[in-house]
Amino acid sequence: MKERKWIEAAGIRAMKTLAQTAVATIGTAAVLEAVDWRMVLSASVLSAILSLLTSIAGLPEVQPNDRDDIELKADDVTPEMERKAAEIAAQADDEGELKEGAKNE
Repeated sequence: MKERKWIEAAGIRAMKTLAQTAVATIGTAAVLEAVDWRMVLSASVLSAILSLLTSIAGLPEVQPNDRDDIELKADDVTPEMERKAAEIAAQADDEGELKEGAKNE
């Protein structure tokens, strides 16, 4: 599933890059007849390939731990996780009391 998300995200990025490069390259010609179509095609395809190669380094749309098949069960919760959750809840309560106190003043 993760590979499919990566392929889709990388493909979309590559196609957008291809289109942007084509628009920029065509835009450098003064008139439509002056467009060097081989250069437009070459630069656009090269930019799409470079986009795909850059995507190998990572895509923000596909996180390294983005897995649909992982479930957290009650047995998986460690005492450290419970302690941290309690700290966060206590901090949220403290901040809520401070906000309520400020409203009363």
